[in-house]
Amino acid sequence: MAQLTNEELLEHFGGMTLLELSAFVKAFEEKFEVTAAVAAAAPAGAAAAPAEAVEEKTEFDVVLEAPGDKKIQVIKVVREVVTGLGLKEAKELVEGAPKPILENVKKDVADQAKEKLEAAGATVSVK
Repeated sequence: MAQLTNEELLEHFGGMTLLELSAFVKAFEEKFEVTAAVAAAAPAGAAAAPAEAVEEKTEFDVVLEAPGDKKIQVIKVVREVVTGLGLKEAKELVEGAPKPILENVKKDVADQAKEKLEAAGATVSVK
């Protein structure tokens, strides 16, 4: 039997119908006692894992867990961090902790807000 090159094999398979290819795959699996599904699933699963690892979270929530001992200082910082918030709303927000202060903000904004609130004595988490 003459050796066929990869190009010749691809050209031959390219001219086959899907039914002919399906019959070939079944015959190949039976002759060599393998399954094409397992071989195809392993690389796809391996390729999917790095893609998930590459995706980074881009929006964060800043949650005030507890105001701490210096509640007045925390209220001032909350008003500074959350624009357009009045004194009454800021006080209610701080007293109602744990509550989200900022939602769906960028990482740097969330980190800055956390630093300011922690400096004022609050307990804060970024999720």
